Amino acid sequence: MQLIEDYIKAKQAIYDHVEFVEDWVVCPIDDFTKYYWYINEKEVIYGNKNDVINLTGNHYSDEIYTQRFYKKHIYEGQDFTMIFCDPHTDGVQWFKLFDNKKKLNI
Repeated sequence: MQLIEDYIKAKQAIYDHVEFVEDWVVCPIDDFTKYYWYINEKEVIYGNKNDVINLTGNHYSDEIYTQRFYKKHIYEGQDFTMIFCDPHTDGVQWFKLFDNKKKLNI
């Protein structure tokens, strides 16, 4: 039971950091803090720094998932940002965590 309690506390600590409050839609959380990243109008682009800056084709991009249950879809905390992402793969949407120190201003 301690494992379950630890999981719930850890998830809440992530939510608290970015000031997110669960509502109707709750997605899985995945760690993408190893990647450099930036946001354009509709998507998050991420990968190795050179690939992201130069859009070499070896980078990744996910549409920012928007839905009616949340007014915000990007939750920025002091250390990391949580983004609702839709990679358009298998109908899955999830929260991706990105390191704010690796955010690029492009």
